[in-house]
Amino acid sequence: MRDFLERLPKAELHLHIEGSLEPELMFALAERNGVRLPYASVEQARAAYDFSDLQSFLDLYYRGMSVLRTVEDFHDLAMDYFRRASAEGVVHVEMHFDPQAHLSRGIPLPVVMEGLSLARRAAERELGLSSALIMAFLRDRPAEEAMQVLERAAPYWEMLDAVGLDSAERGNPPAKFAEVFERARALGIPRVAHAGEEGPPEYIREALDRLDVCRIDHGVRCLEDPALVARLRDEGIVLTVCPLSNVRLRVVERIEDHPLPRLLEAGLRLTINSDDPAYFGGGVLDNYLACHQAFGWSREVFIELAGTAIEAAFIGNERRLALHRQLAASA
Repeated sequence: MRDFLERLPKAELHLHIEGSLEPELMFALAERNGVRLPYASVEQARAAYDFSDLQSFLDLYYRGMSVLRTVEDFHDLAMDYFRRASAEGVVHVEMHFDPQAHLSRGIPLPVVMEGLSLARRAAERELGLSSALIMAFLRDRPAEEAMQVLERAAPYWEMLDAVGLDSAERGNPPAKFAEVFERARALGIPRVAHAGEEGPPEYIREALDRLDVCRIDHGVRCLEDPALVARLRDEGIVLTVCPLSNVRLRVVERIEDHPLPRLLEAGLRLTINSDDPAYFGGGVLDNYLACHQAFGWSREVFIELAGTAIEAAFIGNERRLALHRQLAASA
């Protein structure tokens, strides 16, 4: 089964590129930029990649981000992940990035955009890997700041495949960002949002009604609301689920406890993703393998999940058809 899952052409729709920063690259960038890290070695840093909840993870996540300073750094960060993902059979990556986390420490938006854009072009040229870019707003920051960032990104609007909403969910409902997402809608930029991970099912409903999103990132708590489950099924809303992330952040205690089988049985459209692979136990292939080991899913289930991801991706019709053909050939 591992060989089959590795060959399966997989599209990743829920990845935070800053969360792909492996300790080895963190140390290399720290040395290049003269950044002092609170770890004596790569091994000590990897040992620190342990946390009890979303907030403790975020504290570590932002600390690691301090090594990202230059165009070259952002290029190297993205290419490091693209190469690992491609080796695992990933053919398309949709990466969230957090401009506020960089702007707040003095890194200009053009530095981030140029570095990621260079990596995207190189990945397509060298690996045949397509990608999409999702500019995410930090929900624990003021909505006014998010609006300012969206307007500051005007030179790059055509490069954005979507805007998103991430970071600490509790106490930060989607409705807080209704005006920001309305502005994005007016600009013709698609919208996605994290909801129903730590936050209640009502946050999923708010994301649909107030933010007009086309996908829900996570969404696993929808099962607590049967009417919401029926709505998600009837409207064909895709959930970008991250099983290993949910285990590491204590959304569930064990992968065997994950609601993925019940979500599938409810007829929902799901994709499997890595979220922050450096911190949560591996990339897309590791998540697929964990699901196989925990749930005993057949090849047909994984083909269905991979097909849903291709169908829900922010790609042109020609690329979508090519990936569907590749998927059919792998089956």
